[in-house]
Amino acid sequence: MQNPLKKTLFALYVLVIVCMAAATVVEKYSGTDFVRSNVYGAWWFSLLWAVLTAAGVVYFLRHRCKSWSGIALHLSFVVILAGAFVTHVSSERGTVHLRQGAYISTCVMYDSHNQPHDAQMPFQMRLDRFDVQYHEGTDAAEDYVSQFTIIDHGKQYSGKVSMNRIFRYGAMRFYQSSYDNDMLGASVSFNSDPIGIPLTYTGYALLFLSLIYMLFDPHGAYRKLLRLSHLKKGLMMVALLFALGSGSARAHVLPKESADRFGCLMVLHNSRICPLQTLAVDFTKNLYGKASYNGYTPEQVLTGWMFYADDWMQEPMLRLKGAAMRDRLQLPEYVPVGQFFNSAMGGYTLGPYVQEYYGGNHDAFHSQVAAIDNKIQLIMELRSGSLLKLFPYTYKGNTTWYAPTDSLPKAMDREHQQFVRSIFFLLSDYALTSDYAQMDAVVGKMLKYQQKNGGASLPSDRRVAAERIYNRIPFATILFMVCLAMGIISFLHAIIRMCREDNGANAKGASGNDGLSVCSKRLHVSFFVVNYVVMLLSFCALTYCEYLRWTISGTLPMTNGYETMLFVAWLVQLLALVCGMRFRLLVALGFLMSGFFLLVSHIGQMDPQIKHTMPVLNSPLLSVHVSIIMMGFAMLSFTFISGLTALLLRLVSRTAQPKMIQLQQLSLVFLYPALAALGIGIFVGAIWANVSWGEYWGWDPKEVWALITFMIYAVALHTRSVPQLHRPTAFHVFMTLAFLTLVMTYFGVNYFLGGMHSYA
Repeated sequence: MQNPLKKTLFALYVLVIVCMAAATVVEKYSGTDFVRSNVYGAWWFSLLWAVLTAAGVVYFLRHRCKSWSGIALHLSFVVILAGAFVTHVSSERGTVHLRQGAYISTCVMYDSHNQPHDAQMPFQMRLDRFDVQYHEGTDAAEDYVSQFTIIDHGKQYSGKVSMNRIFRYGAMRFYQSSYDNDMLGASVSFNSDPIGIPLTYTGYALLFLSLIYMLFDPHGAYRKLLRLSHLKKGLMMVALLFALGSGSARAHVLPKESADRFGCLMVLHNSRICPLQTLAVDFTKNLYGKASYNGYTPEQVLTGWMFYADDWMQEPMLRLKGAAMRDRLQLPEYVPVGQFFNSAMGGYTLGPYVQEYYGGNHDAFHSQVAAIDNKIQLIMELRSGSLLKLFPYTYKGNTTWYAPTDSLPKAMDREHQQFVRSIFFLLSDYALTSDYAQMDAVVGKMLKYQQKNGGASLPSDRRVAAERIYNRIPFATILFMVCLAMGIISFLHAIIRMCREDNGANAKGASGNDGLSVCSKRLHVSFFVVNYVVMLLSFCALTYCEYLRWTISGTLPMTNGYETMLFVAWLVQLLALVCGMRFRLLVALGFLMSGFFLLVSHIGQMDPQIKHTMPVLNSPLLSVHVSIIMMGFAMLSFTFISGLTALLLRLVSRTAQPKMIQLQQLSLVFLYPALAALGIGIFVGAIWANVSWGEYWGWDPKEVWALITFMIYAVALHTRSVPQLHRPTAFHVFMTLAFLTLVMTYFGVNYFLGGMHSYA
């Protein structure tokens, strides 16, 4: 009876995972509303979860689990699913559109299939004021705030909602949704779920406590694993396998010292006030793909385009990344911008292709042409001056930064207007006559102007100093090369040592002498010390990099893909240092994995620019949510490398079985806390979503894939129910393939599926 039940439970488990994974792909092509109505909100999906839960409860009771942590953990899932069901069948949600001064008593309600219908509210609402609050001196939104009044049976109640701040009225919870373009109206969403939310929160709290207790339960499987003798003595052997795998004439530039003085000016860039040096770095990377060109600093490149544009139009620094464009137009990888301006061919040669792109032709060639056109437009903006918002003006406490070509406010006195309008003509004259002393003096006057008129929008000296250091040192580039190089060297060392160990064991069996000489052991210890010291230095450098980004942005550096990659690399190195004294080759493993994550960040697939965070991300729960999830990802990366290593050993050695068993146990050492981190991270993310959007689970693709990842990795801990995973080979194959779900959760959602979490 138990065997059919187990097979049924396993089939249902797999079916739920497949349905969720398929739904995320369907959502990309059919839209969110479609999958909400036909999958997540459908009766059959709820029934599937209900049957899976019932089968799981029956199987668990027959299994007679005696671990309190296991009982509490599995009970938490039942409570969470019960809360989700109550929310699905009893909650009410809708949106009310408010206009300033108007009394509104109707709203739009949504049923369980996400279908809207008009409804009457039991009270009236009136929008008193809507504001978009901006970061000082920029056009970057810091928060969206709606202030309204509820009129209920003649009594008035004041309400206020903003991002990450909800308003409660009875059982209803209001939160900010959107606003009208004229700033006189706003849409406020509401949610009423008085039973489902407390029940679900109870389940999450039980999940949180049981996951923590699972790691400390003295009679639990994890503590028993840690008591294994060879783990306690640090005799684990881990082998590693993971290999990831133009000159021109000198252009006219300012002297480095004069260009550096320009870099000290402040500018409005990426919706924040930062050193002009940052704009120069981003400008050079955008065009050339690197932070310097032909030995010139970014400041020299930027000022070169500002004052000697005709020379720079002939410099082959515009990088054509796409092969389709290069092949069709017969162009090299790097071309001068002037290549695309030919009076004999009608001026701008890319113009017709750009029109075809915006006319709807989005094939590879036209997409690459559009990308190059954007880079050329950036150059045009610099040449016209519109990119250089260098001149602050504070009026009635509000600071706005202007470019010399902007329409200046009438309140600005004539002397200041003349200064803004004429300053670059004066600088150009000094640049063309090579009068750099006078140019430096004018730049000094510009800096004093900024300090006098910038008001509260100017960043602190500490923040500016941190940003200038960060701009000068390519942390990710240097560290990925160091870490991958050390990882490869360590891998070769591990292979050689394992071969000597095998030969030594045979020699000892034949003669009774130790296989490894004292000299070899000393060399091994020395090699480990060198590895550990280099890892420690790398960790310190990466920590300093994170500190600089934190200082520059004012928020924990975990708000975009680039920053989370750095953070995962930091966590991997921290784990390697902490555990490396017990499991020595974990230091080498840490080199390999952190090097991989740093390489991904270096490649530039994610945006490294530091920007103000989105209003919804200005929550302390974000830092907790992301850091815990990333910690889980970092530990799972160790299980992946252990799996690859074990499978390699099985191919190259006939005596690999003992090492494979040890690697299996090492994977489990990381798997338990990794799953605890994922579960707690999901729990914290649900609270954040409930505070920000009014619902703790929205079936967003990243939420779904995080749940899939958790469910798949959890299988590896159920070896009593899945005895095949007792075998080292099957276990390592499973852990290696399971890592694909993590890759999908992080990269697949960000760059293929999209969703609310695609910025993360």
